[in-house]
Formats: sequence, C-alpha cells, structure tokens
Amino acid sequence: MIDLVRRRVVVHFPGFERMDAQAHHRRFKRSAERSAEIWGFSTDIDPLHEEQGAPHFTVVHETRNWRTTSVIYMCDHNALVEKFGRKSIFRRILAGFASFGYAVGQGALTAYFRHAWRFGLFFLFPFVLMTLVLGASLAVAALPSLLGFGPWHYFWSLPLAWVSGRGVFFPLSERFLTLHLFADWELAVSAARMNDPDLSCWLERHCDTMIEALNEPADEYVISSHSMGSTLAAHVFGMVLERKPDAVAGKRVVFVTLGGAILQCALLKTAGKLRQRVGAIAHASEVSFLEVQCLTDVIHFYRCAVVSLCGHHDAPQAELVSIRVKHLLHPERYRRIKRDFLRIHRQYVLHADMRGSFDFTLLTTGPFPAGLTTDYSKRDFGSFGREAPLENTKA
Repeated sequence: MIDLVRRRVVVHFPGFERMDAQAHHRRFKRSAERSAEIWGFSTDIDPLHEEQGAPHFTVVHETRNWRTTSVIYMCDHNALVEKFGRKSIFRRILAGFASFGYAVGQGALTAYFRHAWRFGLFFLFPFVLMTLVLGASLAVAALPSLLGFGPWHYFWSLPLAWVSGRGVFFPLSERFLTLHLFADWELAVSAARMNDPDLSCWLERHCDTMIEALNEPADEYVISSHSMGSTLAAHVFGMVLERKPDAVAGKRVVFVTLGGAILQCALLKTAGKLRQRVGAIAHASEVSFLEVQCLTDVIHFYRCAVVSLCGHHDAPQAELVSIRVKHLLHPERYRRIKRDFLRIHRQYVLHADMRGSFDFTLLTTGPFPAGLTTDYSKRDFGSFGREAPLENTKA
C-alpha cells in the first residue's frame, strides 16, 4: 500500500512565457478544475496571495475517502522576460544574435546535435528565420542594383525595403515568436555565465522562498519546473543545498522537470556553477530526481542523462518518465496543435482531456507521492475515485 499525501508543499518554476504569477495561477486553476472532472474529485483553490513573500496559494483536493492539501509557491520570472522585451526591435535582434554567437563559441551547437539533434534544430530555427527576414529586406533594398537601374532608384527601394520588412517579412516571422525565442536565448546565456545582476537578485530572492517553503510542515516537498524554469530551479535548489544542506534532512523531496531544458545552459562551457548545482541535487540522498519527457516535444533533451552530461557520472541519475501527448488529448484537439512545437511543449502544465499516464495537477497536488507516480492509468488507485474504478487509458 502507498501512503497518501495529506499535506504537500510545492515550489513551481514556470517556463519562459510572458505570464506573471496571477496568470499562472489562473492557468493552474483551469487545469485543476478540468482534472477534477476527469478523475472524479472535488477541488478548492484559494486566490493568489502576494502580500508578503513569494506569491503562493493553497489547493485542496478531496473525495469522501481522502483529502490532500497543497501549498504552491509560484516562482515566475516574468520580470526577467519583460526586461528583454522592453528593448527596441533593433536591440533585441542584435542581442539575440550576440547570444547565438556566444553559445556557438561555447560549443553549444556541437553539443546539441551530438546529444539531441532536434533541440539543435530548435536552436537554429529562430536565427535562420530572422536571417531570411533580414536577407529578404536587403534584397528589396538592392533591387536597383540587381535590375541595373541608376542610383536614384534607391530613393524608392530603401523605403520599400523598410515597409516590406516591418509590414510583411517581420510579422510573418513573429508568427513563430522569433523575438521571444531570441530573449529565451539571452536568458539561457545569462544563466550559464551568471553575469546578470537582475538574474542574480532573482535567484537570491527565490532561494529564500525555497528555504521558507522547506521549513513548512509537510509529508512531501515537490520542486517542479517547466522548460527554462528547470535551469532556474536547479540554480535555486542548488544554492539552498550549498548554503543550508540540512534544509532537506529527514524530508521527502522530489525535484521534477517537465520538458526540462537544463542542458540548454549546462552544455555551455562557462556553465560550471550550474553543472555543480545539478550535481548537488543528484547527490542529495533525500531528493528524488524525476524528468518527465515527451518524444514529440523538440524543446528538451529527450532520453539524455542530464546528471551525467553535467559531469556527475558517479551520482544517481534522474529517473526518466516518457509521456505521449497524443494519448492525453482528444484526436481533434491533438490534430490542431501537433504541428505547433511551442504548444506541444506547453502541454506538460496544461490539462488533459482524458485519464492517462500523466496529469500535472495530480503530479503536483494529487494524493499520491510525486516520486512514485509514473503512470496514473496503470496504478491500482483503489478508493481514489468517488464511484467508478480508474479506466486503463493507454498512454
């Protein structure tokens, strides 16, 4: 028999999205309410509290047979996302290409294709697309020369290049959130180099948040993260273990990454501090390291041994849990999103349409230990539901 979790503390690090804590709270609430309908329990989610300390809220799930209370600390990094977005378009493009050049110089491109070639293509994608946009605009500007016209024709070709670039080529590229991805790589380089004072302040603040969270009484502590948030979570949790090793003593702690992109930063040569902190997490005997992955998600390092690739071959490796988005969604919903790689990447933290092997709500706030939950549909939940036993949904 598995002991049910009566009280849990969660520290969650969202991915790189332009969403503040309130927006993440609303997303979590929608997903939890949908999961409650699917799995057959009631849910009560408090409003977000931001008066003191980190934004947090309480979630209560229950049936007549069990009740689980979870306190969730939301460590959003929207301030960092907005910082990059406040620049002019010209500066954002320059900064993005500078980050690209730095990452390539640090051996990232070679490492990406060696360990996860699809992530290597994802790395190249926004920069190739922006290069095509700039090249198309320059081609319009150079039309007089290409057509053998006189120099005075530049009086119409240059304005036309500007208008077509801003009004046609650039909007087309922004359908793929090109500048947002440029900003993501700026943060990735900063997280590797650790030379951004704003990032350092953010990490210090959330180090205090995590220590506060770990001091609360609970049956289980879950440090969850999505995408770029996994790198930030590794930094913060590693800082906690460096400064206060006894913070996890005698506790059951689960460090779980969802589509984690720790290696996005850790494979840069200058990311020594990040690799060191990943090792500290892996070596902590009280901590279970869990990586949830999906084959159709290109924005992570599928089947890669993260701990080993960070240089810690002697440490316990993260447990890999593979899910299939296709088996969690209705066919028509999956058809709508399957070609949108950013949307597929977000599915880890969104609700499913049916009972299956994975559910973000159950992982972070459900009655069963997060470290043991590898396939909900195949578990003997016993008295979990209100009435019917679980369906064995393929996943």
